[in-house]
This record gives sequence, C-alpha cells and structure tokens, in this order.
Amino acid sequence: MKRREFLKVATVAAAGVLAAPYVQAQSKKFSGITLRVNGFGGLYDEALRKAVAAPLEDKCGLRIQFIAGATSTDLVKLIANRDNPPFDMFMADSPYMVELLKAGMIQEVGASDVRNVQRILPGFREFGDYGVPFSVAAVVPVYNSKYIKQPLASYSDIARADLAGRAVIPAPTFDTSSLYLLGLAEENGGSITDMAPAYKVMAAAKPNIVALAQATVAELQMFQNEEAYAGFFWDGRAHELRTKGIPIVTVVPPQGVYSITTYINLIKGMKYPEAAHAYVEQLLSDQGMLALPQALRESVTTDVDLPEELRRDLLFNSPQRNALKKKIDWQVWITDRSARIEQVNKIIRS
Repeated sequence: MKRREFLKVATVAAAGVLAAPYVQAQSKKFSGITLRVNGFGGLYDEALRKAVAAPLEDKCGLRIQFIAGATSTDLVKLIANRDNPPFDMFMADSPYMVELLKAGMIQEVGASDVRNVQRILPGFREFGDYGVPFSVAAVVPVYNSKYIKQPLASYSDIARADLAGRAVIPAPTFDTSSLYLLGLAEENGGSITDMAPAYKVMAAAKPNIVALAQATVAELQMFQNEEAYAGFFWDGRAHELRTKGIPIVTVVPPQGVYSITTYINLIKGMKYPEAAHAYVEQLLSDQGMLALPQALRESVTTDVDLPEELRRDLLFNSPQRNALKKKIDWQVWITDRSARIEQVNKIIRS
C-alpha cells in the first residue's frame, strides 16, 4: 500500500473512532432534557435515582432532578404557580391526588402512552387514568414480641388492658398516617361517614397511649428505645426496626388494611411529555418497580415477579393480601380531617 493511501485509510479510521462517542451521544433521544420532580428525600429519592433516573440517562440521555421537600408545601407551590410550574412531574400520595385533580393540574396517562401501564394490578388505579401508581404503604398495628406475648390481631386491640402505658400512635394531623382511625371505625360497625365507633375505642385505649407521635421519626425512636411496645405504624418502617434488631411484628388485620398509594403525575402542559412517559415506563419496569421494596419494603403495584427475600417482607405480596386493601373515599376522608383532629385531641387530653 502506498504511503498516501495508507495515510488516507488511517485518517478515516481515526475519524471513525473519534466520531463514535459523538454519534452515540447524538443517538440518545432525550439528551439535553432535564425533568424536575418533587422528592421525598433520603432513601426514597436515592432508590428512584439509582433504578429509574440513572438507567434513563444512560439509555436515552434524559436527566431527572429530584427536588426534596414536604409534599403539602410543594403542592401549594405548584398550584400557586400554575402558569410557570416548578415541577414537570409530581409524586403524590392518594389524598393529595384529590387536590391535584380539583386544581386541574395533571393529565391522563394511559396504556397508549406508557406500555407498562398494562401491568398495573387491578384496584391500584384509584383515579381512573389520572396518576400512575408505583408504590403502596400501609398503617398497621405493630407490637414488640419481646414484651407483648399475646399477639395483636386487629386495629381495635390497641385498647387491650395489657398495653397500659405502652402504646404510641401517630397524631391525627395527617390524612395518611391517621388511617388507623378508619380501621377502628369499620372494625366496630362504623364507616367513613360514621366515625363514632373509632372514638369509642380511642377512649377505651387512652390509658395505653403514652404519646401521639407528631412525626414518623419520633415514633421510630420510641419503638427503638423501647419507650413503647405497641401501636400503629407504617409497614415499611416496622421492617426498618426489625433490621435494627427490634422484634417488631407487623399485624395484618383480617377485616382489611388501610393504605396509601403513591402516584407519579405529568403536570398539564409540561414541555416534554414523551420524555416523561419514558420515565414512567422505566418506573413501572421490573428494575424500577423493585427499587422501593428493596430500599424501604414498600409494596408494588404491578405484576413484577418478587424475589422470595422481598416477598416475605412485603405486606401486599399476594392476590389474597391485595384483596385486603380497603377502598377509601379520599374526598370524604379529607373533608373530615378537622373533626378527627378535634375528637382525638379531646379524648387524649381529657
């Protein structure tokens, strides 16, 4: 081969090598796009970052920015700035979905937009095609088996005499962690529109309750420090205590379990709906769906195949368990918030 021909071939080959990364970068469909999502902070956001955001950036160049904050505050900020929303997508638990819908802030997402929507289990889409459910957490009775020898079996067992001075329950302030009150009502012949039976049980349980926990972390610390032996707590947090050596048992009441579902939403009018659909697709994939169960033991919403080591730790881990998930009229529940707070505080302080 002549020197000139050799140099020409070598130059072309070198150009090809140099161009490859550029061509690869250009082939990433959403390169240069960043979507802003409200975050919950800590392990929650980190799990989604690793299993959803990172793979998306690697595959198609899409970047996800999680902005950690309080959901209630972020919701107010979102509605107040509807002409220039601070988020492109919004994560919201079931009660907040009511507010988003009322404000007309979110758009529908169907199987024609996101193929994996077809994998969502029956009963987990509470708001039709609005909101895509990806995680479930429940407030259930729990107890420390080191001290409580007779197992708890229901929400109503909070009034048992052997729990005197040893129970902690969440304050009734939040629509999510106060769902145990609905469990108390329905176990005793009441309903979401007749909460009187719940307050009757609460009055009977008053000698047992040493604290109304104002935050999840405060309740966690009380169980960890053995200041409380029983109460109502998030199923995932109960698992966290077990990993720290505290023998906290999670109770699955046979009459039903009261839980919240967490949804991802597309903000109406957001600039890059196709990129957002890619995020939801990855979120509902096997890799995305297993992120929160692995990190926090929150239950899944799709037909993902659960590894056995996860299955035994999740509350909703079978069709039979899923059937125990109670349907809740969130609009009614939200409307009655002030009355619940007043009644519970009155009972505890009297």
